[in-house]
Order: sequence, then structure tokens, then C-alpha cells
Amino acid sequence: MFSKTADPTAMPTDSSRPTRPAGAGNASKSILGNDLKVTGEITSAGTVEVYGEIDGNIAADIVTVGQEGRISGAVKGRTVEVKGHVDGKITSEEFMMRATAQVAADVTYATVVIESGAQIEGRFSLAKA
Repeated sequence: MFSKTADPTAMPTDSSRPTRPAGAGNASKSILGNDLKVTGEITSAGTVEVYGEIDGNIAADIVTVGQEGRISGAVKGRTVEVKGHVDGKITSEEFMMRATAQVAADVTYATVVIESGAQIEGRFSLAKA
């Protein structure tokens, strides 16, 4: 059950290190807090959660806009979930608007979920296969 090594300060072997799922690469989660205001472009291979304000474009695998979050610009991601405010353009495979969402954007999507109470002003376009 327990074992001792000859050198307790020795680095663990590769077999004891946690592994990432196949295909995960270096993707990670970035959280932009509610006290943060960003002007410019944001690009990530992983997940970006926005609770602050972005004046510019954002592209990531998964983009989540929290209730306090605001984006003025283009949003592009495989999955885009909006609980806050987006003003611009949204392109995604999976688009979700939660009940607290306020979106003024043209949306291109493959699948869409809109909860009761969400507000949208703009056009929806089904992505071309």
C-alpha cells in the first residue's frame, strides 16, 4: 500500500504525473475577472470565461460570458454561452443564450439554445455545412 523510495527528494517518475486527455494539447482555462477591462484581441486554444469587459474581438474553443460580462466586438468559438451582454457578431457551432443574456448581434450557429427571458436583437444564420 505504501512504499519508501531511496531518495525522498527525488522527482516523481513520469508514470505518477497526471496526464491530459488525448487531443487536449496545451489548452487551458482563462478567466477575465469582473474588475478587468480589455481593449484589443483575445485568442485562446482553450476556454475563456469573461466576467469583465472586452472592447474588441475574442476567439477561443469555448467562450463563456458571465452575467456581469460585456463584450463589444466579434466572438468566435466552437461553443459560445452568453449569460451577460454581447454587442457585435457571434460565430459558433453551439450557441447558448441563458435567461439573463442580452445580445445585440448577428449570430451564425450550427445548434442553438435560447432560454426564456433571454433578449436578442439581430439575425440568426445557420452555418453552412
